Amino acid sequence: MKYLHAMLRVHDLEATSRFFTEGLGLKQTRRMDSEEGKFTLVYFGAPENPEAEIELTHNWGSDEDYGNARNFGHLAFEVDDIYATCAHLQSLGVTINRPPRDGRMAFVLSPDRISIELLQKGERLPPAEPWASMPNTGQW
Repeated sequence: MKYLHAMLRVHDLEATSRFFTEGLGLKQTRRMDSEEGKFTLVYFGAPENPEAEIELTHNWGSDEDYGNARNFGHLAFEVDDIYATCAHLQSLGVTINRPPRDGRMAFVLSPDRISIELLQKGERLPPAEPWASMPNTGQW
């Protein structure tokens, strides 16, 4: 058996694609548009292990409420510098729901409200502002 990918349904394919590429640095590995099925699939991989993909599924014209799927949980990414990653995401307008106060872990939401956990690679960083005193926001 071989693990292939996790699939996420999204309404705003372009915004969510930008979040994963410009925000997190993933690379688009492939894309498929199905006129017959009225859907688009876009796959992304992290530079260090592109074979473990995230698939975004956009069903054209769907207004289905995907809700706040707390049963899904979250996706997790290891980052080289959690403070720099959070600052970069914040500069793109992403809300840091659980700031990296401990220098180790943060949570953000993608444009389609997918919970993303960011974990510091290696040892936790020393606490630093503005993160150390930033409160939690919303849900993740």
